Amino acid sequence: MSQALLIVDVQNDYFPGGRMELVGSREAGQQAGELLAAFRAARLPVIHVQHISVRPGATFFLPGTEGIRIHEAVAPREGEPIFEKSFPNAFRQTGLLAHLQGLGVRQLTIAGMMTHMCIDTTVRAAFDLGFESTLAHDACATKALSFGGTEVTAAEVQATFLAALDGTFAKVRSTVEILAGLGNGR
Repeated sequence: MSQALLIVDVQNDYFPGGRMELVGSREAGQQAGELLAAFRAARLPVIHVQHISVRPGATFFLPGTEGIRIHEAVAPREGEPIFEKSFPNAFRQTGLLAHLQGLGVRQLTIAGMMTHMCIDTTVRAAFDLGFESTLAHDACATKALSFGGTEVTAAEVQATFLAALDGTFAKVRSTVEILAGLGNGR
């Protein structure tokens, strides 16, 4: 079974100074960079996903801005595919599924941002499409949310979404744990 690294939306707007700064984005970007270096060293496929907002009223990931650029921590190399998306699900209206099938990939290691939105949606879609996924919990970042007058901290959002994904939809592991099993089927 071939495995690949899928890096989702690690883009400038999520980092300090961006239009939608996430809690822990620097640290998550650094961990995603560790995964990227290891997958490259192992000569395993690396796929980048870049969100570009096209919906009316969007406030970040706007076309033509620095915010849409993939962050330097995980900057693509020549030849590494970049799939552009406009929806939270990285598979929706992109060539990602066909690309992975063409490579014979059945196992995905996923890192990226925002945990509660594009990561959650992409991990669930990968499960529905038959992929075995491992999510690097420390290579993801999110933000605080609120609902019905209740404020939910970023740490609570992160823990809740990771707990919901772990087991059925993915194995949720640290970067260190993933790197220890790299290349041997996890």
